[in-house]
Amino acid sequence: MRHTGKIILHRKKYNVMTTTITTERLCLRPFMEKDAAALLTYLGNPRVNCFKDQQLSATEDALRYIAERQKNDLCLAICLKDTDELIGELFAEKEEPDTYGVGWHLNQLFEGKGYAFEAARAFISWLFDSEGARRVYGYVESDNLRSQNLCKRLGMRYEGCFKEFISFVNNHDGTPKYEDTCIYAILKKEWSTKETNQHN
Repeated sequence: MRHTGKIILHRKKYNVMTTTITTERLCLRPFMEKDAAALLTYLGNPRVNCFKDQQLSATEDALRYIAERQKNDLCLAICLKDTDELIGELFAEKEEPDTYGVGWHLNQLFEGKGYAFEAARAFISWLFDSEGARRVYGYVESDNLRSQNLCKRLGMRYEGCFKEFISFVNNHDGTPKYEDTCIYAILKKEWSTKETNQHN
């Protein structure tokens, strides 16, 4: 099924640009304070180690998290279009001049429905088409098979594995537990060819 994102740009006060991207079932938009309760449902106890340092325990923590996300146009909430319910988030970081690292975090209650693919596809298209990206990549821990499969479905190329690359949590004895980290990437010209072929 085709999930081409429709991109709508809104300007707020102080010339701060915010972005809203709509797809068939989703709205990717800036975070709002009303998202706090839904945010706690997946950051209250993150399953994936790379999000452990973002764990939230109270509404006040969630509101602070939202305030930080609102400062960055490259962080978008994933919401159901019909209800505006928050189900996850997407984020990117620019590396000058034209490379973007990307990531995503979906509430596990909404996994297995194609939402992550639909959101990530629209987000990456926006980075290439509107933000001038030439290369997009993502780091994925070697045991995070869901995200690895999503990268493959998005057409991203496996470029290697960094052994014991980073530590997010400790072992039982208090020593750092180092994770093997895979990297997946795609170039704009590869993305354009893939999208064209899928739409023909």
